[in-house]
Amino acid sequence: METRVAIIGIIVENRDKNKDSIEKLNNILHDYGNYIIGRMGLPYREKGISIISVAVDAPQDIISALAGKLGRLPGVSTKTLFSKVAYKTGNEGPNEESD
Repeated sequence: METRVAIIGIIVENRDKNKDSIEKLNNILHDYGNYIIGRMGLPYREKGISIISVAVDAPQDIISALAGKLGRLPGVSTKTLFSKVAYKTGNEGPNEESD
């Protein structure tokens, strides 16, 4: 199986109004924890938003499913950036470039 490294950029708007979405977002990220390399969250208090960056290493369909679930939450926007190289499971090295 091949995996891709990707970054999912997440913006949560109106943090105070979307507390339910934030809880669901954290639960979804927990469910996909085996694929998450790292996560960074920045509260931008002046604008009332949160900016979250999540680095993942997973099959492309898993990454797309994760981003889709997050993006369907009220007040949550996502964008995903995929690496151009797919990797064999077990980190044996990159496969041919895709895209």
